[in-house]
Amino acid sequence: MESSRISLRQFRLTDVDDILLWAGDKRVTSTIRWNTLTTKEEALSFIKEVCIPQPWHVSICIDDRSIGFLWVLHPAMPVDFPKEDIEAVELGYAIAVEYWGQGIATKALKMAIPRMFNDFPQIVKIIACAISKNKASHRVLEKVGFHYERTVTLQGEFKKYGDKVDLVVYNFTII
Repeated sequence: MESSRISLRQFRLTDVDDILLWAGDKRVTSTIRWNTLTTKEEALSFIKEVCIPQPWHVSICIDDRSIGFLWVLHPAMPVDFPKEDIEAVELGYAIAVEYWGQGIATKALKMAIPRMFNDFPQIVKIIACAISKNKASHRVLEKVGFHYERTVTLQGEFKKYGDKVDLVVYNFTII
């Protein structure tokens, strides 16, 4: 994939059909912590209520068409974020299945990381979690400079995975 075709931008209401294609695909949502969107109304609500209010809930685009989602959570944002490390942000991402294995997620993260340190000058660490079975996401994180930190087992917190799920925690530190 030609790098110049990849961009990050704010979501638009007109992205609804594209979002439904990838966020409505269980192969995509099985690797992340939120549920599959099943209707156009759910996708529109997702854009309005989850994406647009947050400046760091951005669309990963190919030729300005939404093919994925990159989100950053920070304690100063009005969202549920672990408060134990105020100098850190949490990053997550998902892309459409048809774009897996093409280096797009890697390129999107390489674009986002410098912007994150610019927008949040107080942070020294970026945290990313991947479900243990999502080895492709582990490789993406390692390619852009994240380092394995630990594996944690969560009991009953993500019901779609059953009683427990192992999350692999990675970090990117600039000190």
